Amino acid sequence: MSPIRLILVAHHERNEARIHAEVVAGWCRDLGVDFWMPVHDSAELEMAEHGSDRPAAEADVVVSLGGDGTMLRSVEMLGGHEVPLIGINLGSLGYLTEVEPDTMTDFLDRFVLGSEAGEWHLDTRMMLDVAVNGALVGRALNEAVVEKNQSGHTVRLLARIDGHPFTHYEADGLIVSTPTGSTAYSLSARGPIVSPQHRAILLTPVSPHMLFDRSLVLSPNEVVEIEVAGHRRADVAVDGQPCSVLEPGDVVRCSPSAATANFVRFGAYRYHQILKSKFGLPDR
Repeated sequence: MSPIRLILVAHHERNEARIHAEVVAGWCRDLGVDFWMPVHDSAELEMAEHGSDRPAAEADVVVSLGGDGTMLRSVEMLGGHEVPLIGINLGSLGYLTEVEPDTMTDFLDRFVLGSEAGEWHLDTRMMLDVAVNGALVGRALNEAVVEKNQSGHTVRLLARIDGHPFTHYEADGLIVSTPTGSTAYSLSARGPIVSPQHRAILLTPVSPHMLFDRSLVLSPNEVVEIEVAGHRRADVAVDGQPCSVLEPGDVVRCSPSAATANFVRFGAYRYHQILKSKFGLPDR
């Protein structure tokens, strides 16, 4: 039987990251797990001996050591391949990570060695395919954002839903998000909070200069197109990463992806309790 293949994606700027990465590397060595890290991660953490340019999609599991940002980077590295991800939390309370560093080897044992039903399960999240003028530029777990290119100005954007014009927005931008992304940028723009167990597409304006300022919660099968309708340029970013500068007339298309993100959970995932803790909500 071939050894389990594990890639570790690690945060670069937390002092404890190298310590915990070394623990994961040692655990892999002891169990005969085929272990590697992205070259840049291994160099930043001074663990170059573990660096490899092998694609993440070759792994049987991705271990993400950091916060939600590192989880997003891990998903992006998979390029749509549905490899399970285990999130080890090095930040504050995160929405995507689950395992704490002091228990991570116990949970890795449960994933690799667990033989009983219920040791772990997959939490499957929808994603969006994001294309500019017909060319795929990324897959969003959280959101795609079309926003103004120049400070001090709004941008004029035409939103179309399933090919039909909805309205023009004079705004700082438009956010097209998944339920997972409803607690990210969309939330700061006063968008709704949607359970990640749902499948839906959210369209949320950013600082609109118009009377209509509400988010739309759309079917997961609908397609949102955003055209730069004015004379000013715009930018498009996917999960916080800049993708392209848009000229007037350019179109960003956001559609439900066939790919999903698959997070390993070792018990009931209490999304609402995480939300409650994040906002410091009392019991009553």
